[in-house]
Amino acid sequence: MTLESLRNDIDTLDDQLLALLNQRMELVRKVGELKRTTNTVIYRPEREKQILDRLHEQNNGLLNRPAIEAIFLEIFAVSRNLELPERIAYLGPEGTFTHQAAESRFGAMSTYMALPTIRSVFESVETGRVRFGVVPIENNQEGVVEEAIDLLLEKDLRIVAEIKIPVHFTFATQAENLADITHIYSKDIAFGQCSRFLNDYFDGLKAEMIPVESTSKAAKLASQQPYAAAICSGIAAKLFDVPVLFDNIEDSDLNRTRFLILAKDFVNQPSGHDKTTLIARLPNTQSPGVLAEFLQEFNNRNINLTKIESRPLRDGATFRYWFLLECEGHASDPDLHEILNHHSAEVKLLGSYVRVS
Repeated sequence: MTLESLRNDIDTLDDQLLALLNQRMELVRKVGELKRTTNTVIYRPEREKQILDRLHEQNNGLLNRPAIEAIFLEIFAVSRNLELPERIAYLGPEGTFTHQAAESRFGAMSTYMALPTIRSVFESVETGRVRFGVVPIENNQEGVVEEAIDLLLEKDLRIVAEIKIPVHFTFATQAENLADITHIYSKDIAFGQCSRFLNDYFDGLKAEMIPVESTSKAAKLASQQPYAAAICSGIAAKLFDVPVLFDNIEDSDLNRTRFLILAKDFVNQPSGHDKTTLIARLPNTQSPGVLAEFLQEFNNRNINLTKIESRPLRDGATFRYWFLLECEGHASDPDLHEILNHHSAEVKLLGSYVRVS
């Protein structure tokens, strides 16, 4: 067996893969035609999960689950674009972690709009200028994104899916020597999350830390200045063609950010591994026991509450609050459905969607 023969075998398999993918896409095209005649939605996260679960269960080769997901999520994205091209808005600019999250679900071929604020993403989905919006909702080190949570109450949108990605920072620069670097650009929060790296490598050096509005902007500045550097995402360094000197420079390798995919009038079918998000505006929350009694209803039905956030109602001078709740299960599950019916006047369903571990 020679290197040339192995490469020939790989070429033969690549030819077969291409033929099979084209066969799949032909079936996808027919599915798209049927969906258009019945006005059925194209993006079905629960169906994609079923496929990934099935492939993982039958897999006995070298590919692990993350590798299978990476390959097939891109295939799914290409398939959706064949069924019906759709526009996706995300909190920009290009090269941010939100951009990375959006591409992880909708692929490199989708049409994207990088928007300047979370509100503009919500409004683009609400007005139908885009089909889906992607926004950050919380970071496990820094907490929730309050603007995104408040807009879930204000706007009439549904949660389609959640995305959780690890936050890895790179150190990108055109300079060959660290001692030559005069400026390091990044978002202020990124400096804090990479403080150990900065102390280890730049203590006593002349580099000035300059906060900018995004890590993407930092990468752009580093691409324009030969003795500047950026602490940014890998996708930003690639976008602006800045060489990466160090990868994974963050203090904690447990740093994760969670994002939501939003749409109008979207309902997921149960997957068997779901999460539901609700908004509760309970009457007389200043009265003893009102919130406790409401939460007890979940406990009585053995429904696991995974999150509760309180936010001010801002409807007067008194201190009144509404609550964002997340629980395991689908809104169609009998026990959860009973709670929603019982509190239909006080509870707004934001969506049930595949739960990401």
